[in-house]
Amino acid sequence: MKILITGGAGFIGSHVVRLFVNKYPNYEIYNLDKLTYAGNLENLKDIEEKPNYTFIHGDIVDGDFIQNLFNEHKFNGVIHLAAESHVDRSISNPMEFIQTNIVGTVNLLNAAKAIWKDNFENKLFYHISTDEVYGSLNDEGFFTEETPYSPHSPYSASKASSDHLVRAYNDTFDLPTVISNCSNNYGQNQFPEKLIPLFINNIINKKSLPVYGKGINVRDWLYVVDHATAIDVIFHKGKVGETYNIGGNNEWKNIDLIKVLCKVMDKKLGREVGESEKLITYIVDRAGHDLRYAIDSTKLQKELGWKPSLQFEEGLEKTVDWYLANTEWLNNVTSGAYKEYYLKQYSQKE
Repeated sequence: MKILITGGAGFIGSHVVRLFVNKYPNYEIYNLDKLTYAGNLENLKDIEEKPNYTFIHGDIVDGDFIQNLFNEHKFNGVIHLAAESHVDRSISNPMEFIQTNIVGTVNLLNAAKAIWKDNFENKLFYHISTDEVYGSLNDEGFFTEETPYSPHSPYSASKASSDHLVRAYNDTFDLPTVISNCSNNYGQNQFPEKLIPLFINNIINKKSLPVYGKGINVRDWLYVVDHATAIDVIFHKGKVGETYNIGGNNEWKNIDLIKVLCKVMDKKLGREVGESEKLITYIVDRAGHDLRYAIDSTKLQKELGWKPSLQFEEGLEKTVDWYLANTEWLNNVTSGAYKEYYLKQYSQKE
């Protein structure tokens, strides 16, 4: 097997690359990443010398480059994670999301179709998406694979578009595809613009904890290592043309999660209980902020036998321990352009 993993230097991608490189020594794993602010090769230092691993620096938006890459390496499989993924950035710069998430996905689909056209056997294009394509839930109910799409941000709309295109290539060209939609991920190596690593970093440095609105928005949290194992299972056992939802069965209101995180950080840092919670600052709510996401992953669990391994409290503590043990990594990624973005994004308060 020659597998191309796009976005493999990013948060989720690096965990998938590591899992496949270590678990399948007879596979050739190619990691394609543009190395934007969220892509960091330090995430993969432990496997960079492995004989079955190759890193390729490139942009999926460059169609000629992608086609040449497929012509050269003759990939059997694609695990497509490369994406612009932060909602706030999509609000300030939608076009970047359209280019990467839509055009980039089509470039990969076209390249796979061209190179596999004479024989689709033992080939697979696996597209990783998000639960945000489904829109927002009220207090009850869950997203299933049959939930109609109702995206509310440029990010989720661009991912919804890419999902539709993947399905269209399966329906129109018989391209062997599979899609998964996951809930919020957390864990090691996550770029600190996302809630948990952002607040860990801010608590360490005794900076304010900017909470959108009243903090009542609900998210389902999935430990990133569990997501990587789900991707492994779906890639090897998933049925072509199907969609699988991946969830952590861990729903939390943002403000409740933040208060738990504050308690864990106070304990780990030897601070007085309640000290970190004093850093919470409520700011103007995000435009189009979805109230609640919740994933029903019954199909994945029943048909393919996957289930999450960790409850949130255990995963959160492991995550905090990692960031506290890797402050150099944290300092490296929170410099320069990230600081400028941070100030721009979180300076407006109610």
